[in-house]
Amino acid sequence: MAKVIISNGLIVDGSGAPAYQGDIEIEGQHITRVTPTRAKVTGNEFNDAEVVDATGLVVAPGFIDIHSHSDHTLIVDPRAFSSIKQGVTLEVIGNCGFGCFPVNDPELARSRIYAYHDVKPISWRSAGEYFDALDREGPAINVASLVPNGQLRLAVIGTDERPATTQEKRAMRRLLEDSLEDGAWGLSTCLESAEESSMSDRDVADLLRSVGESGGFHAAHTRDRATHAAEAVEEAIRTADAANCKLQISHLIPDGGLADLEECLRTVDSARDHGDVSFDMHTRLFGIGYLYSALPPTVTQGTAEEVASRLRDPAVRQSVSSFRSGYSAFGEWDKVILLDNAVWPEYGRRSIAEIGDSFGLDPISTICELLAATPDDISALWAVTLTFTEEEQDTAFSHPLCVPASDAAALALDGPLSKSVFHGAYSWASWYYHHMVHEKRLLTLEDTIRKLTGQPASILGIRDRGMLRPHMFADIAIFDPTLFHDRETMFAPNQPAVGMSHVIVNGAVVLRDGELTGRRAGRVLRRS
Repeated sequence: MAKVIISNGLIVDGSGAPAYQGDIEIEGQHITRVTPTRAKVTGNEFNDAEVVDATGLVVAPGFIDIHSHSDHTLIVDPRAFSSIKQGVTLEVIGNCGFGCFPVNDPELARSRIYAYHDVKPISWRSAGEYFDALDREGPAINVASLVPNGQLRLAVIGTDERPATTQEKRAMRRLLEDSLEDGAWGLSTCLESAEESSMSDRDVADLLRSVGESGGFHAAHTRDRATHAAEAVEEAIRTADAANCKLQISHLIPDGGLADLEECLRTVDSARDHGDVSFDMHTRLFGIGYLYSALPPTVTQGTAEEVASRLRDPAVRQSVSSFRSGYSAFGEWDKVILLDNAVWPEYGRRSIAEIGDSFGLDPISTICELLAATPDDISALWAVTLTFTEEEQDTAFSHPLCVPASDAAALALDGPLSKSVFHGAYSWASWYYHHMVHEKRLLTLEDTIRKLTGQPASILGIRDRGMLRPHMFADIAIFDPTLFHDRETMFAPNQPAVGMSHVIVNGAVVLRDGELTGRRAGRVLRRS
């Protein structure tokens, strides 16, 4: 059986306990021994082992991304380069109601898959078939998936923006239960989206009962983060309580400023005594999304000719001018910035308000005009919303129930995803470590690592990963504590993190001396 020895590193075990110098022995996929020591282990003493010298380095559990959107990028390019380069060994996908299953109409399902790429078309229908397809690709990292509520609705209701009928609710619950039986870890919702906004508390709670019975959790992108943020958090708590279900609130910080955030935190704190609740936050000071999400789905679905016709129709533009989206609810179009793109390169890095002045159009008509130039691929245009402050960010990250997350997708600088961009993909864990430990000193090294490892493992409900203990799976990140940091910027996001020396996934060394080894040892983790 293959053996790996990690020698003479500063072990931070993921529990929050004090760090200590030590060695770790791995056989096969598992940790067999963790030994405090002051002596450097050499290869001569372990002739049958692959030795990783961790002198001067931190040895930590592999980082866990509790909120990822790598559902399709890991199918397209399973190397997970951007994740491995910063020590991520497990991602939880299927968030925000977006994901790859269940599928009824593959063409329709694409609209609820972030970063969908035609190089790997949908060939599955159920959760189990998707998990099998992902396992066949051989991902470099481990993957756990939630059931995306947006796909549940598409598979049963289609694009209709209305409450489900009694029969449709039963069909959705059957699909949910089938997915949970196939190994999904819970349900994600996005009641802020037009597709899911018609769902009532009771509709959500009815679905969550199946999740609660299975022991899974609900990842809730709340209904209104712009004007009624605390009420939306209360709704998520209420529905989880009604279903006796664990709750993970997605990217909690609201759009309304520090006072709204503090109210949301008080709401979460008040729920701690009677429910299992936690929350995550991405590491950016801005939100990011498809530009087309500013419009009702009915405008942007159909053939390219149909989409272009609607987008250019003045009557359609007028009819959707009052549509409420995350962008319009924010209400400051000078802070909604179009990202660099090949469709309108002259307008990249400029606000919708500024572009609208150039066009002589209102903001919604401006968005229609921009999208009309690429009707066959409206996902080509992305925008950021300058939403958050550092004070809000630090307040959230310092809260004991908060864990960091990417809210991004695994990418690579070469291959089929080389031109793809997803802010946070290359930076979230490295930024969080550097910000919390060195830049702001908001947490100790040990507590920062716990929030990247042991705490998200507990939220997920996984007991054999997230800490460095004998008999646990050997998912390990080994990095230089002084050099590990991010390099991403808003307009140059594809900058790999630096300072990650070695990464081990399920006992296999997948990154050595900062370079991928070519081994891909991850797998789909199916909840049983």
